[in-house]
Amino acid sequence: MNIGFFLGGMATLLLIGLPVAFALGLLAIGGMYLFNGGTFSFSQIPIISYKSLDDFTLTALPMYVLMSQVLVVSGVGRDLYEMASRWFRHLPGGLAIATLFCCAIFAAISGSSVATAVTVGAVALPEMTKRGYDKRSVLGLLAAGGTLGILIPPSVPMIIYGSITGESIGKLFIAGIIPGILLTIAFMIFASWKTRHIKEKPATWTERIEASKTAVWGLILPIIVVGGIYAGIFTPTEAAAIGAMVSILISIFVYKNFTFYNIKTVILSTVKTNAMILMIIVGAMLLGYIMTALQIPQTITQFAISQDVSPWVIFILINIVLLILGCFLETISILVITLPILYPIITSLGFNPIWFAVIMVVNMELALITPPVGLNLFVLKGLDKTNTIAEIVKGVFPYAIIMMLFIVVLSFFPELSTVLVDNVK
Repeated sequence: MNIGFFLGGMATLLLIGLPVAFALGLLAIGGMYLFNGGTFSFSQIPIISYKSLDDFTLTALPMYVLMSQVLVVSGVGRDLYEMASRWFRHLPGGLAIATLFCCAIFAAISGSSVATAVTVGAVALPEMTKRGYDKRSVLGLLAAGGTLGILIPPSVPMIIYGSITGESIGKLFIAGIIPGILLTIAFMIFASWKTRHIKEKPATWTERIEASKTAVWGLILPIIVVGGIYAGIFTPTEAAAIGAMVSILISIFVYKNFTFYNIKTVILSTVKTNAMILMIIVGAMLLGYIMTALQIPQTITQFAISQDVSPWVIFILINIVLLILGCFLETISILVITLPILYPIITSLGFNPIWFAVIMVVNMELALITPPVGLNLFVLKGLDKTNTIAEIVKGVFPYAIIMMLFIVVLSFFPELSTVLVDNVK
């Protein structure tokens, strides 16, 4: 009865077009009124709302968002792409490889899939189509490459995962390094094979070195952020502040394009993005309060672990549910709605929660490119209005298959996610 109320209520509110944050909040308020003492329980709303944001780990979030917004307007992406192009264009499908390499590097300095897709896409799309690459394939490659922004650290979904579960954000970041690199390589191999008929004149060593010198500032940022965390020099939150500060200094003194208009754009984008994420977190925590009071997560957990089936069967079912949710919700919403239920199940079944974080983020990558609500699909549609969403989906479909197979690989070899984590505090 209670579970049906929440599932039915959530589906109804989302179908009528209510923003996720408000749908979660209204559902929580309705649940409090019906099942937890009527209007008397409303006194808990401001307390829960405050506590949900009174979390030191969440202070990293606005800094990483600010850093990504600064980098979008600075011109770092353009220089990174030019460097990658000169190093890889002589290979079969060289510009496709260069584009994915650029996506991986930009992901490591922004932590945002949308920022990665927009920044790299704006440079790569006209360049690749001009040189004979099929536009549908290019759009699919860019949509998939953009998803690397939430797997390669820093990663906003990893911050949300750590905030909700209490897991170390430093460990979560480091856990994404090897899977992020391997997924990038898998994308590169397929893209190179797909466009193997295109091969260009190699750049000279002088051209490569010049481009590398220009792009060096973009290459330094991930070393500072991720390297500093791995070496124990600073925490993920401190890394976020340092990364944001360095990105601003680069924009001011190196690229010299941090104008008043750009400052206004960066601040507004940062505030809007953070407000959206934090509102979703508040709504989810309110809903989590009433669901916990009704012991819904505990009931589901007990039901899952009491079934006479292999834990891997439940794990497969969880991935199917995440895949379905990814077709209709964006990543932050899925995380804050499902984690309070899935995390106890995963830990009760004996699975490593750090490994599961990587599995979940790869599922969130899929959510970014699965219709009808895949965010990266609409981002790429905005860059090229001549193609339909259906055409972009056809281009990105092979990469979605690669991601699904990659989840299988991570399931068989969990050490790919955990081998570096033991060295992180």
